[in-house]
Amino acid sequence: MNSYAIRAIYTFEMARWFRTLVQSIASPVISTSLYFVVFGAAIGSRMAQIDGVSYGAFIVPGLIMLSVLTESISNASFGIYMPRWAGTIYEVLSAPVSFVEIVTGYVGAAATKSILLGLIILATARLFVPFHIEHPFWMVAFLVLTSLTFSLFGFIIGLWASGWEKLQIVPILIITPLAFLGGSFYSIGMLPPFWQKVTLFNPVVYLINGFRWAFYGIADVSVVLSLGMTFVFMSACLVVIWWVFKTGHRIKP
Repeated sequence: MNSYAIRAIYTFEMARWFRTLVQSIASPVISTSLYFVVFGAAIGSRMAQIDGVSYGAFIVPGLIMLSVLTESISNASFGIYMPRWAGTIYEVLSAPVSFVEIVTGYVGAAATKSILLGLIILATARLFVPFHIEHPFWMVAFLVLTSLTFSLFGFIIGLWASGWEKLQIVPILIITPLAFLGGSFYSIGMLPPFWQKVTLFNPVVYLINGFRWAFYGIADVSVVLSLGMTFVFMSACLVVIWWVFKTGHRIKP
């Protein structure tokens, strides 16, 4: 394992992130804070508790997941697309660096950014609603797994995209709607029976519920199933990335 190569890619990506803190940190934190103000304070004060948890506290895990999912994809896709667009990807591919080290550097940096953002939003949420964390270890575990998994997915999008506009198609048209419909703002048990079954086909449901269980010990689906679905999606992303580097699809002329 070439640790120098991994460190070089990781350091470069983190340095780029710190140069754009307003866009990378301030923007998602402000957006999420507005959700807390509108849904947590204004609307939440008029809603009954959900499974013994106040509505403002109930939506905290969902809002954190919403930000982590979108930022993981955005950071990883932009990180690998930029060198493809500029042509510097060929310098990386010609260097004595394996695809494992390339992926580790780019995805590791993207996941780190998302984890830091998730923790910042978690601290920000304390300013708006009181909440507790019953299982801190599993909270961190779900945060790390989700960040890694969707950073891998974002890496795939960055390899697939043939233009800047395509980098936004999947996060805006697919991931964000799935997150909103995945129980970020409600329990799927509140839906009619038919829609409860339909919602189970949404993979984001398992991520949000696993994360919410770590906070309050409540979930609409099994925590074991949530972990299993996360690992299945992560494995699928790894297989796709391995195939891309093996065949050179989208990264070699």
